[in-house]
Amino acid sequence: MAEVRLPGGGRGGVPAGWEAVIGLEVHVELSTASKMFCHCSTRFGAPPNSQVCPVCLGLPGVLPVPNRQAVELAVRAALALNCRVATYSKFDRKNYFYPDMPKNYQISQYDLPLASDGYLEIPVGEGSKRIRIRRLHLEEDTGKSMHAADDIVTARYSLVDFNRAGIPLVEIVSEPDMSTPEEARLYLEKLKAIMQYCGVSDCRMEQGSLRCDINVSVRRPGEKAGTRTEIKNLNSFRAVERSLAYEIARQVDLLSSGREVEQETRHWDEAAGCTRTLRTKEYAHDYRYFPDPDLPPLVLDPAWIEEVRRSLPELPDARRERYVREMGLPPYDAGVITASRALAEFFEETVRAFPQPKTVSNWVMGEVRRYLNEHGIDPEEPGDIPVRPGHLAELLAMVDRGTVNMRVARQVFAEMWTSGRPPAEIVREKGLEQVSDEALIEKAVEEAIAANPAVVADYRKGKEKALGFLVGEVMKATRGRANPQVVNRLLRERLGPPGQ
Repeated sequence: MAEVRLPGGGRGGVPAGWEAVIGLEVHVELSTASKMFCHCSTRFGAPPNSQVCPVCLGLPGVLPVPNRQAVELAVRAALALNCRVATYSKFDRKNYFYPDMPKNYQISQYDLPLASDGYLEIPVGEGSKRIRIRRLHLEEDTGKSMHAADDIVTARYSLVDFNRAGIPLVEIVSEPDMSTPEEARLYLEKLKAIMQYCGVSDCRMEQGSLRCDINVSVRRPGEKAGTRTEIKNLNSFRAVERSLAYEIARQVDLLSSGREVEQETRHWDEAAGCTRTLRTKEYAHDYRYFPDPDLPPLVLDPAWIEEVRRSLPELPDARRERYVREMGLPPYDAGVITASRALAEFFEETVRAFPQPKTVSNWVMGEVRRYLNEHGIDPEEPGDIPVRPGHLAELLAMVDRGTVNMRVARQVFAEMWTSGRPPAEIVREKGLEQVSDEALIEKAVEEAIAANPAVVADYRKGKEKALGFLVGEVMKATRGRANPQVVNRLLRERLGPPGQ
């Protein structure tokens, strides 16, 4: 096929004159200590095939026993997503042959899932959009295939680690309510935040505990949905957006040239920036589902479901509204901070020690997030952030009292990030206390004026920006310790108004 050009027009990565129809199937690994149907550990990073037993290896003569905690976490997830939880559901066998399937079937749920008819809201423009959730069901994970190449397509051979086989999952299937790659990313980000808030999963995408399959088709406005393709096992928000943009453009290119889109499963090649064919897309009947004869139906007491509902924590939307209502944060600030449970808890703990929410918000959204991004840290707990909330509060109090200025505060924060030390200790050790003594600052001001006659001349010609250069020279001479307000005032007193 000829090279596909990514869309340059239209809405949100969709070529003009076309619409995309997008649905996601998200697999979330539940935070249990043991697997779904046996006692094997779920710890990540163990040596290959060291956390297995006859049950999760599918050896003859063994019986599965459901993990109660996995069921409870799945119910928590369903309730947090506004789903209707079924009091009666059952486990089914999903039959297919693949090297990472030790039993040649997966224990899942088919026609009677644990939960259905949910939704979540994503921000779109100035408002929001409701994405419906068709179903949420329990199942066990498969093993992990490791390919002797960069990807499955070019691999000479593959190895299988069965440590992951049997780990409990919930699969969350959306309705095809998303229309752009951006909406798909926003849906995933919101879903991840809700799962983390509820303690359902750590959602570490780099470890595979949150994975996404995409179903996407394109159509002309007003037409029925076209033939869809599936993109498998995407494990980053960037991959979701990029693969969707490519696949939408590929399908539009096919249809625009009179060809057809084949229903198939495709693989995202990150290095090449394109999707590639894996296999023909299966239908439900291809899996020959039938009730698992070794597992009784899952019958839940309605009173227990309500008990789980009452145990749910404050969720992202409610916390965002509280930040706006009670703390006076702008909606944008509140939305950014509450998108991460760890960041929101870090923010709240800092505010408890330094009760100026907007100041704390500025630092969390600025310095804290910048350093997290630079160091590739996606915090799951407040403790994943190298700077302690109490230390940030102490630093902000020092700025508030005038002990250090903002420029020095940023230097101190950088040291706090790498060393974990409290700010007062760093300031004391490095002699960074702010200088407000006018006699000391005045000497540096006179030296800056004397050393830069051309800049002074520019200022007197009306070039206001020249004053900024002189302020910088004074700050440099005082190693950033001078009080900037005092520096500005003394310079203006010496030089007079600009243009005179």
